[in-house]
Amino acid sequence: MNSAQALSPTRRVAAGVAVVAVLTMVATAGYMVIERMSFIDALYMTVITITTVGYEEVRPLDTAGRLYTIAVIFTGVGTAYYMFAVVTQVVVGGQLRELAGKNTMNRKIQQVAGHVIVCGYGRFGRVVADQLKRDKLTVVVVERDAEREPDLIQADFLYVIGSAIDVSILDRAGIERASDIVVATASDPDNVFISLSARDRNPRIHIHARADTEAGLRHLELAGADQVISSHHYSALRIAAAIARPSIVDFLTLVLPGHSEDVSLEEVTIGATSALGRQTIAQIERANTRLRIVGLKRGAGALTIVPDSDTRIEAGDLIVVIGARPSLERLAETAAA
Repeated sequence: MNSAQALSPTRRVAAGVAVVAVLTMVATAGYMVIERMSFIDALYMTVITITTVGYEEVRPLDTAGRLYTIAVIFTGVGTAYYMFAVVTQVVVGGQLRELAGKNTMNRKIQQVAGHVIVCGYGRFGRVVADQLKRDKLTVVVVERDAEREPDLIQADFLYVIGSAIDVSILDRAGIERASDIVVATASDPDNVFISLSARDRNPRIHIHARADTEAGLRHLELAGADQVISSHHYSALRIAAAIARPSIVDFLTLVLPGHSEDVSLEEVTIGATSALGRQTIAQIERANTRLRIVGLKRGAGALTIVPDSDTRIEAGDLIVVIGARPSLERLAETAAA
């Protein structure tokens, strides 16, 4: 690919306009010096010469002026035609609409914060992004394969087309404002590099990374990933569990968020002014039918599984709750009040 083809449409138009502008200024100055014309007359001669419109000359030219005009024609006409051709290609070929769409997408991404960046929209990343969207989280997808752009548009994701190993692409995805990043490309070395870049750009971000090899797992942990997952390992464990404990696997699948309209497993954070902050677990469960608190996390402490029923809930606590979806929704509203 040559350099002209490699330039983006906007840069090609800008380059053409800049060259024509410079040529117009130089040619105008030349007519002012050689033919002793005023600025307006010299500019007029330059424009009618470059555009080949064939209007009458300001006045008859002498030999030097004619030779100079020939030089302007040879250097200027081709450049002007190139600029017109590029503009036509941008407008007729739809590249202007594409550019406007990208600018709109960039503006939308600049307005979000606390979002999740998903690097890689392959089979793994697609599942993660779709589930996060179902959980009503804001997702920005970074995908290097431009052929997947129609899928991203159809799924109504915010997205950036480019390689996440390029720090400027992460910046366009709002890495400094994101709360989490899912590193899900098919390359362990790329995932390690992206994790390092993400941590450098945003020290507070939570990094969730995919690994395909044992070496990849170790390297991602060394790179500072908060959670490293081997898709092959967990898939194998799930198959084994489905054979040995099929009912448990069915139960876990049923309560995963988004997998059932009737029952779910959710986490709820108790607000500072919530009435729940003065109640015990038993009181909360009695007031909300078809609901059980199965986990409690307080501050930086570890998650307590099946806490005692007489434990009093405090503001800022995170509780893990299983139950009917309407009961969970009412509890979440009360916790946030």
